[in-house]
Amino acid sequence: MRISAFFPAYNEEANIVTLAEKTSKVLSGICEDYEVIIVNDGSKDKTAEVSAALASRDRHVVALNHEKNRGYGAAVKTGMYASKFEWVFFTDGDGQFDVGEIPLLAKLTDKYDLVNGFRIKRADPFMRKLNAFAWGTMVKFLFNFRVKDVDCAFKLIKKEILDRARIESEGALVSTELLAKAKKMGYRIGEVGVHHYPRTAGTQTGAKLGVILKAFGELFKLYGKIQKWGK
Repeated sequence: MRISAFFPAYNEEANIVTLAEKTSKVLSGICEDYEVIIVNDGSKDKTAEVSAALASRDRHVVALNHEKNRGYGAAVKTGMYASKFEWVFFTDGDGQFDVGEIPLLAKLTDKYDLVNGFRIKRADPFMRKLNAFAWGTMVKFLFNFRVKDVDCAFKLIKKEILDRARIESEGALVSTELLAKAKKMGYRIGEVGVHHYPRTAGTQTGAKLGVILKAFGELFKLYGKIQKWGK
């Protein structure tokens, strides 16, 4: 098995090196070959510098940079299309997931083409949980999803899905679009529970009101596109 793992990172200098080093160690134990890609999304701290330094020490680590902050979805897309191996894993750069659980997803690749993690217990403030519940309910209704946790940033995906889906979303809709297109193309989607931990450094941005309102507006536009997509 060969896996490309990537992390979108914005102002994660306190988290990203530890995360990348642990991911490299985990993948070395289960893969024939692998790469760890850090996508610095125009960070204002030293995320770019510490990522580049790590890449110079570890041949498996690749450091990519957006000169300006382009948003979460854009950083995820950069990681997706930079990935070179037949399986692609991604999680966030904030360290709220344990990459030591990647093997849980890898064990299901003989049954599924996309393995979606779901948070067993979400370690976020109440309002963030409430927003996520409202969002998830709406998405499942519109696209007839059966997954428990649409936006869980702990996924293992066949690269061919990403190549065929050609994700367009630049914001919070990236996971929704990915799952909607994978489902429409007939790929097998599986799930496994993973642990979620409180953020210990850095600042969350996804719960900002402007981000949420923009995401709901884009959701209905995506729904219309998905109905026509592939025809």
